[in-house]
Amino acid sequence: MTSVDEAQTGEAGGSVYSSPGLAWSIFLLSLVGVALSAYLFYAHLNTTAVLACPENATINCAKVTTSPQSYFLGIPVSLLGLLFYVAFSVVNFPRFAAGRALGILRFAMALVAIGFVLWLVYAELLLVGAICLYCTGVHLVTLFIFLLVVYSSVQSGLFSRRS
Repeated sequence: MTSVDEAQTGEAGGSVYSSPGLAWSIFLLSLVGVALSAYLFYAHLNTTAVLACPENATINCAKVTTSPQSYFLGIPVSLLGLLFYVAFSVVNFPRFAAGRALGILRFAMALVAIGFVLWLVYAELLLVGAICLYCTGVHLVTLFIFLLVVYSSVQSGLFSRRS
């Protein structure tokens, strides 16, 4: 196992994070994603769960979480989000020895996640006609992680040409 410094500076196979603070920020945001997704999945399974969402025409968590768009290929989107964020938390754990391959995996996962979020926002606004505050929380966490991963990838030279 490599040291924390090697994992953060990339001496063991390429730079992954541009700073330890950035690495921990991405990891902690990933854990927030786990928590929000876990609650949404719990609420999906337990229809009596209180979402503490002001149910009105625009903000309606129940309408969003029970809509046909709350499933992707027959799987609840909240479960997909939970599984994604658990895996993403592992990939983003700052103390793991990491190299270029893990940096590319992290970038790819963030890219897929933001693409899925864009679809979900479209579905909420135009297909369902309502938004869910908890879903919006997941969307914002995903956006912040995406921006931080892109920034870190650029700062670390993840996609720069190697001689």
